[in-house]
Amino acid sequence: MSKLILIPGLACDAGMWRDQLPGLTPDWHAEVTDVATRCPSIEAMAAALLAEHAGALVLCGASMGGMVAMEAAHQAPDRIRGLALLGTSARPETPDMQALREQAIALFEQGRAEEVLRANVAFAFDRQHPDLKALAARYFALILRAGTDQLVRQNRAVIARPDARQHLRQVRCPTLVVTGLADSLTPPDCAREIAGLVPGAELHLVPRCGHMLTMEQPDAVNALLQGWLARLPAAT
Repeated sequence: MSKLILIPGLACDAGMWRDQLPGLTPDWHAEVTDVATRCPSIEAMAAALLAEHAGALVLCGASMGGMVAMEAAHQAPDRIRGLALLGTSARPETPDMQALREQAIALFEQGRAEEVLRANVAFAFDRQHPDLKALAARYFALILRAGTDQLVRQNRAVIARPDARQHLRQVRCPTLVVTGLADSLTPPDCAREIAGLVPGAELHLVPRCGHMLTMEQPDAVNALLQGWLARLPAAT
C-alpha cells in the first residue's frame, strides 16, 4: 500500500492534523512531513518530500501544503497515487496578497510576529462558528510556534509559488478537493477551478467552515478523507 503523507499549511505543524491522525488506519503508515519548515520554495519542498519518501505516495496537503502536493505531482507524476487538496489554490499569488504578505514579512522581521498573528487568526475561520474564540486561540498557539524565520521563509515561498494550473490537466491519480464554503483565504472558486482542471477530481464544499478545515469541521473532513482513502485502488 502507498504511504500517506500529510503536508501542513503555512506556519503549521502536525498539530493541525490532531483530529485526523487517530482515524487513519495503520495500514496507511501516515506521516506528517516537515519539509515546509526547511525549504525555501514550494518547488524545493516538493523535491525534498519526494527525496525523503521513497516509492508510491498518497499526498494530503492543506493550504500551502496543497501547493506542495500539486508540485510533487508535477515533479513525479508516476509516484503519486492520490491527491487530497484541502483549502488550497492552484493560482499564483495576486498583487494584493503579495503586498499584504510583504507588509507582514517586514513586521515579522521587526519582531512583531505575535501582534500580526493575533490580529489575523480569526480570518481563518467561519466568523459565525459557535466555537470561534476557542478555535482562534488554538490556531494562534499553533502558528506562534513557527517562529520568525519560518514565517518569513514560508510567506516568501507562497509569494513565489508556481502556477499549478499549467499542469493540473496532466494529473492522472484520484484527486479529492475540499474547501470551506466560508473560506475567505482560498475561496470555493479556487477549489472549483482545481476540480475542473484535474480529470475526474472529486469536489466537496463544507458548510459552516472557513479556511482551517481540519480544525473547524474535523468530523466532516475525517469522513471525506477516510471515505476517499477507502476507495483508492490498491497500490504496491
